[in-house]
Amino acid sequence: MVNELFNKKSVDRLVEEASAENGHGLDRSLGLFNLIALGIGILIGAGIFVLTGQAAANHAGPGVVISFMMAAVGCAFSALCYAEFATMIPIAGSAYTYAYATLGEVVAWIVGWDLILGYIFCSSTVAVGWSGYLVSLLKDVGIVIPPEFCNPPLNLPAMFIVVLMTVLLTVGIRKTAKFNNAIVIIKITVILLFIFLGFAHINNLNLTPFIPPNTGEFGSFGWSGILRGTGVVFFAYTGFDAVASAAQEARNPQRDMPIAIMSSLLICTILYVGVSLVLTGIVPYQQLNVPDPIAVGVNAIKEELPWLPPTIKIGAIAGLSSVILVSQLGQSRVLYAIAKDGLLPPLLAAVHPQFRTPHIATIISGIFAALCAGLLPIDLLGELSSMAVLFAFLIVSLAVPILRRSQPDLPRPFKTPLVPLVPILGVITSGLQMVALSTDTWLRLLAWMAIGLVLYFTYGRKNSTLNHQKEQPTEYPEMT
Repeated sequence: MVNELFNKKSVDRLVEEASAENGHGLDRSLGLFNLIALGIGILIGAGIFVLTGQAAANHAGPGVVISFMMAAVGCAFSALCYAEFATMIPIAGSAYTYAYATLGEVVAWIVGWDLILGYIFCSSTVAVGWSGYLVSLLKDVGIVIPPEFCNPPLNLPAMFIVVLMTVLLTVGIRKTAKFNNAIVIIKITVILLFIFLGFAHINNLNLTPFIPPNTGEFGSFGWSGILRGTGVVFFAYTGFDAVASAAQEARNPQRDMPIAIMSSLLICTILYVGVSLVLTGIVPYQQLNVPDPIAVGVNAIKEELPWLPPTIKIGAIAGLSSVILVSQLGQSRVLYAIAKDGLLPPLLAAVHPQFRTPHIATIISGIFAALCAGLLPIDLLGELSSMAVLFAFLIVSLAVPILRRSQPDLPRPFKTPLVPLVPILGVITSGLQMVALSTDTWLRLLAWMAIGLVLYFTYGRKNSTLNHQKEQPTEYPEMT
């Protein structure tokens, strides 16, 4: 009975199931550029346009630059582990699927349920930021949205953008990829404009002290604040999980997935460091605890560059749109993978015959993300999303050495270097950043996990396709 909880799906079986869908399942149409753009599409957004200000104002001050660097290093360890799995098991579901192959069904369910929370709150967090930039831009041209319609508990612009991206995702991965590619080019251009033009307006007094003294409370400035800030901005580096979730829609995942994961991480780290340095240099960090910190930054220098604020805000609006889009992509693919295994209702695994997208899973995840975006504040959304993704990173890092030991002869097109050192560092880094997050965030995560376990034992375990197949009697040939 207990052993059933830890039943594993073999890697060969996972690959065979995906191959059996050829022509009827998800559309394998994503090339290397599309995958890199997906990674950048989700990476460049929340961290730069939303959470930079929150982490600087509440935790790290100008030292948020160090927080971004630490988060990038920690992510690199986990990203290398993801790259190995994404080439070996190029299936939708990312960390959920990897856990199913290495740690068993109940652990896979916990990871999948965790990712559902992470992706919903990622979309919602970014949608709140998108709303802030839209309101700011409209105010610049004389259109004022009443506060009661753009703040919790009724943030209508945030709900609108989630619904719009959900519709786009539903009508096909090819259209989604083309839209995302165009948006990525726009927002990289806008970010580089902000870095190069804003650098000349840095006031060194705003960067002094670079690490503000601790207030006597853990996580409130000082080095503990930098660590807490790292946990908050780690949310900004969750893109490669969404890239891994799209592995079943990649044309050549064995070659392209590692390149896409590591390239998007490197490009975005450079941009994060540049933006956070310029932003805290032109605006005192105490003023940045707002949903649209880059808008505050460009408004501070608009007298010298009056055309820059609207340009940056338009770029931010476009850029945050792609983050919501890719977050919803990852969310729907996780739901699709879990439902195919019978742990959630089979309706969520339905694939549209024309668009070849998991349309039901996409629509349902979009509804929940829209409700969260409209009802909940940004600080609650951001920290919960960070916590959920950190847990997934920890599990994936743990799974690499386990599978190396249990099945050393499996073909691995890409191998994580320095095993077990790199996976161990991934586990430690993710674990430390989880510890740095607030007690309230931990309690909310545990409550979500408790709900998930109830759902698993009342529905998932009874309907698991893997357990049902194991229960079928073995047929023996008749003796003649």
